[in-house]
Amino acid sequence: MSKTILIVTDNLPDQINGVVTTYKNIEACAIRDNYRVVYLDPGRFRYVDCPGYNEVKIAFPRKVGKILEEICPDHIHIATEGPVGLRVRQYLDKHGYRYNTAYHTKFPEGLRALFGIPEKLTWPLVRWFHKHSGKVLTTTDTMVQELKSHGFDGDIVPWTRGVDRDIFYPARGIAQSKRPVLVCVSRVSKEKNLEAFLELEYAGARKIMVGDGPMLEDYRTRYPDVEFVGFKTGRNLADYYRMADVFVFPSRWETFGIVMIEAMACGTPVAAYPCQGPLDVIDEGITGCMNNDLEQAVEDALMLDRQLVHRGSARWSWDRAWAIFRDNLVDIK
Repeated sequence: MSKTILIVTDNLPDQINGVVTTYKNIEACAIRDNYRVVYLDPGRFRYVDCPGYNEVKIAFPRKVGKILEEICPDHIHIATEGPVGLRVRQYLDKHGYRYNTAYHTKFPEGLRALFGIPEKLTWPLVRWFHKHSGKVLTTTDTMVQELKSHGFDGDIVPWTRGVDRDIFYPARGIAQSKRPVLVCVSRVSKEKNLEAFLELEYAGARKIMVGDGPMLEDYRTRYPDVEFVGFKTGRNLADYYRMADVFVFPSRWETFGIVMIEAMACGTPVAAYPCQGPLDVIDEGITGCMNNDLEQAVEDALMLDRQLVHRGSARWSWDRAWAIFRDNLVDIK
């Protein structure tokens, strides 16, 4: 008899971001292993877009207890700290149900970048949210240490990510352009530090920005030398990774950065700053190069062997990510 995993999330299933990508791939592995996966997301309730950040949905959850009774899960995993996650957490604590949680995004840093809210106000709230979690799953060993440094005292588990190798694989018989092609894939918003890529001066380079977001039209106007191609998914996205000589990752606030390993799986080296996310994902001098001078990181990454980049990406597996997720589920009673 299959067991049911309830994933509580403030993301809609058709959104494109690292959190949604993670759970879609985890779900495929779970189904293969005879688990049933059910989502409790904003689509079940009335919701509005968050002002200035319409990808974030502010839901108004009602009758959570009735929904949980109907689903009758064996395990409950709270994926996000938004209104749906908060309401379910309150109900579970009140009725003595056990659950685990995930810390995917640098929530305090994001709120500071977007709305100017001081981190000293948000870290206590984040710590409180995860306080009663049976296990807190986060992206890397570095993030485990960061959460502990902010007062998390429970069981915190590093949880890897993977890549779909049916979609993301090296170019086959396609010659690379003589003109360096630099590609960045990201939500086009101010917290992503995209100006570092858009203003990057590398002689003769063709710069391509893949993604959508609230700053898209502003950046299009300000950076006419950059090709803004909009939102891409699946094989269309993979084609941009494959055509790139270097994938540029300018963000300084990611907990992981799935786009980096997608690029690596296509044989494309990554240039990034030596900060959290890249430090955990890039094998320096093999799958990418890190430098506080992003132009130098690009220069160094251009010298890497694409075959070695592809081989180095092999350590990222959704099967392994699923095994960690499965082994850290907790029974609700």
